[in-house]
Amino acid sequence: MSYGGQYGAQYGAPPGGAPGYGGAPAYGARPGGPGGFAPPSHQGPPAGADPQLWSWFAAVDTDRSGHISAPELQKALINGDWTPFDLDTVKLLMNIFDTDRSGTIGFNEFAGLWKYIKDWQGVFRHFDRDNSGSIDGRELQDALRQFGYNLSPQLLSLVERKYDVKGTAPAPGSYGGPPPGITFDRFVRACVVVKQITESFSQLDNDRDGWVQINYDTFMQTVLTLP
Repeated sequence: MSYGGQYGAQYGAPPGGAPGYGGAPAYGARPGGPGGFAPPSHQGPPAGADPQLWSWFAAVDTDRSGHISAPELQKALINGDWTPFDLDTVKLLMNIFDTDRSGTIGFNEFAGLWKYIKDWQGVFRHFDRDNSGSIDGRELQDALRQFGYNLSPQLLSLVERKYDVKGTAPAPGSYGGPPPGITFDRFVRACVVVKQITESFSQLDNDRDGWVQINYDTFMQTVLTLP
């Protein structure tokens, strides 16, 4: 049984992307666009560091410790509607790029995070067909299918309800409330979670028939290791 094709092969946004960086992300995110890093401050880079990338790292490292914590990262990341990144998404990003498990990310780890978010910006723009700045149910379905995950209507509805910002947004008409739909940060987390759950199931489904029989201990270990 096939659980999913090559994840994001066409759009270059696999979770846990390789370290590196491209051009500057679209900071000062425009309404209707994906999120990214808030505008950087300008500081001189150390010897050998890319000046532009270092300026972003220095802007995020507000306590000048040489490492970025989850609270610092959350303050630096914004969605296209200028709302801050969801803390659970920030923790997920930290978990992916904190390769030495120090609880923070250094400059080299930050380079991988930079590239990862830029890749996801491209994916988000591609599937945000109506340029609303959020992903609706149909766009989410298109994205997951393109990645190779053909969820049932019931599962798709569950994912949409779990990650749609309406679930925690102010009542309709409230001033300053976020737009309906799945914002950039929650879209990234939804796709990564679906991928990781699918991979965990696949490891247990030895005969690839779409069914597994596991005991309670194995089930709990599987669930507790997921994001």
